[in-house]
Amino acid sequence: MTGAPRPATSRAPGEPLLTVRDLHVHLGRSHVLQGVDLDVEKGAVTGLLGRNGVGKTTTLKALLGLVPRTGTIRLQGVDGSIEKRPTPWVVRQGVGYVPEDREVFAGLTVEENLRLAEPMARATGVEPDYDQVHQLFGELYERRKQKAGTLSGGQQQMVALARVLLGRPRLLLVDEPTKGLSPRLVTEVAQVLERVAERTTVLLVEQNLSVVRHLVQRVVVLDAGRVVHRGEAAELLADADRTRELLGVGARRDAKADAGTARPEVTS
Repeated sequence: MTGAPRPATSRAPGEPLLTVRDLHVHLGRSHVLQGVDLDVEKGAVTGLLGRNGVGKTTTLKALLGLVPRTGTIRLQGVDGSIEKRPTPWVVRQGVGYVPEDREVFAGLTVEENLRLAEPMARATGVEPDYDQVHQLFGELYERRKQKAGTLSGGQQQMVALARVLLGRPRLLLVDEPTKGLSPRLVTEVAQVLERVAERTTVLLVEQNLSVVRHLVQRVVVLDAGRVVHRGEAAELLADADRTRELLGVGARRDAKADAGTARPEVTS
């Protein structure tokens, strides 16, 4: 990837597509989310960051209704809050989800994996958008007859993304898309996400700070189920000490290495 990094200047956030207030999740005896507030800016990529185990994946699942939640969740263009609505209803409002473990069907071909998503796409009131998928994922079209289980991790991640994009979501929730990938595949997936972000609003959970720097405009940082920081991604990542404090000891090296340089090749 080439080009200059985003300047670390403040700006007012744009119009929110998603607004979350006082979001709580209890799982068994654990109070996992403890009053999370966040806004997802329309047309932008918002990063949901934090150390492992702080509630990032739970937040995405709570937005979809995959775990019990309380609070207020509002989606632009939908009357009333949606926190009491079931998952299929939320998906029909244009919310797509790419889970951390990708969940492709290894014994089916790429083409068959995508066809499984057609009914849900039509349930949102649109025809499956194969034109967009083929434009974004040309390699998948070439491999459409190949079993998904024989693909690389990066290619499987692209199948998971393509499957959701068939429904033309207006909000895409993506959980750790580069986890476990080689540096080359991290770069490929990040480049695809960059093109996806030109078409839809994204809430991204990601640990790779180079990917965050490349893709994300605003960040929300969680710690122990609470929001501890929100603001411009460039401003946070330009402050190595603050980045280390919020995200862990490894972040100091990444932030200092990338500060003030051209946008780096994404690394894992």
